Amino acid sequence: MYYVYILKMSDGQHYTGYTSDLRRRISEHNSGSNTTTSKHLPVKLVFYEAFLNEKDARRREEYFKTDKGKTTIKLMLREYLDLK
Repeated sequence: MYYVYILKMSDGQHYTGYTSDLRRRISEHNSGSNTTTSKHLPVKLVFYEAFLNEKDARRREEYFKTDKGKTTIKLMLREYLDLK
């Protein structure tokens, strides 16, 4: 399986990534191994999708990083985001 995931960082910003091992990747983020998120610890997993094909997962990750994809995320997670 391949996973596209969204993390909420301690400063309220979001990080989007993809991996084949979601648990390991979240652990790496929280240990400070990722330079992008290391200054924004702790991070919290707020969303993920699973894919059978790596190319599909990468395509979805790229989409979430576009302006339209960011709008989609806000619509999908609007209840969660309203709580913050």
